[in-house]
Amino acid sequence: MPATFTKEEAHAFVDNEARWIYLTTIGKGGYPHTVPIGFFRIGDDLYAGGHLGTQRLANVGRNTKVSALFEAGSSMQDIKGVLVQGDASIVSEPAEVLKLMRASMAKRGVPEEQLPTEPRPNVAYIKITPRKYISWDYSREG
Repeated sequence: MPATFTKEEAHAFVDNEARWIYLTTIGKGGYPHTVPIGFFRIGDDLYAGGHLGTQRLANVGRNTKVSALFEAGSSMQDIKGVLVQGDASIVSEPAEVLKLMRASMAKRGVPEEQLPTEPRPNVAYIKITPRKYISWDYSREG
């Protein structure tokens, strides 16, 4: 059996090893809608950006239950991942969007003087508040 992560190990994995989030929302017809997208974490919360009017934002507007999958590895012997199930909300207020844009860019190493001072138009963020973590690490025994 694979090992599982503690919450702290899951955070470290998400911050240091995962490159994309596979975000699953529920579409209008009730089917899952999964897309790969960039992300960042502040505290326990996860954020994924997007433009107003995208399918994922429309889906969150109808159903706030989402999942986010993070994975790494190239074979069964080293695959590891974290599945976060949580509640999503849309952040679209310009001052909050600017704050999140700046936080995202700062986490990627953009110098303070190069951070934006105005939010981009039609940008919003999906905030995911985790409710459950499911993890696996086949590189270690559980």
